[in-house]
Amino acid sequence: MASATIKIFLAHGDPKRLRTAELSNWTGKAVAGPRSEFDSVLAREESTNSGVYFLTGNDPESGKTAVYIGEAESIKDRVKSHLEKDFWNHIVFFISKDENLTKAHIRYLEGQLIEHAKKAGRAVLKNNQGSGSKLPESDREDMEVFLEKMLQLLPALGIEILVPAISETAAPKNTDLLSCEIKGLKATGYLTPNGIAVLKGSQAVLAVRESSHKYPWAISLRDRLTEDGSLVVDGDKLVFAKDVEFSSPSAAAAVVHGGQANGLTAWKNKHGKSLKELEAE
Repeated sequence: MASATIKIFLAHGDPKRLRTAELSNWTGKAVAGPRSEFDSVLAREESTNSGVYFLTGNDPESGKTAVYIGEAESIKDRVKSHLEKDFWNHIVFFISKDENLTKAHIRYLEGQLIEHAKKAGRAVLKNNQGSGSKLPESDREDMEVFLEKMLQLLPALGIEILVPAISETAAPKNTDLLSCEIKGLKATGYLTPNGIAVLKGSQAVLAVRESSHKYPWAISLRDRLTEDGSLVVDGDKLVFAKDVEFSSPSAAAAVVHGGQANGLTAWKNKHGKSLKELEAE
């Protein structure tokens, strides 16, 4: 993506409350806020425009992030019907400042956004079938540019459900791979903006440490990865069936070691220097 300047206005000075966001040289605009300020969000003049919206929260059954992606000719009128849904606690909607988004445009954007969310696999989709719309070639190109700007702005508003999974993107060039070894087993990965990515084929111990029962979060994380097929049993060890991104080196090391571990000392580069040593340089 091209470089850009983001302008975020905090209506109450609090980054978690009502805010608007824009990108330099773009006709789009985002409005975001918590469900607790639903009335204030919809009191904004922008909410009477046509656009697309995101309702985000947690799925009560799985505990995973959940999202509803929709479109409306009047954001304000449409979103009110979602008050009966109790999973969501945050809303973000996008409109065009020049009011140039037609029904066909927003249906196209909705369909593309849902497909991006499916591909990323970071959230439970509460509506996995977009209405979609066929557009003339010139309009489609315009909407692809609009979509790219939305994808650029969403993470800055705390919405990362459309960020491609690390398995969909190659490790950056010139990235130093790191390794985490234990009992003859080896896991390989690299640092990412969100933490650390452990690569497909990496190995982890099969049995958990006795001490891990005192801090069961590591066991829960391993169980979740096993349930979703990210970790599979291979003889006397576990193997990563796909690339997996962790929020921290310690979380990744805990899965590999079968219990709590210090990621700053467990992960080392090809020269044997730990992350702790590398950060001190």
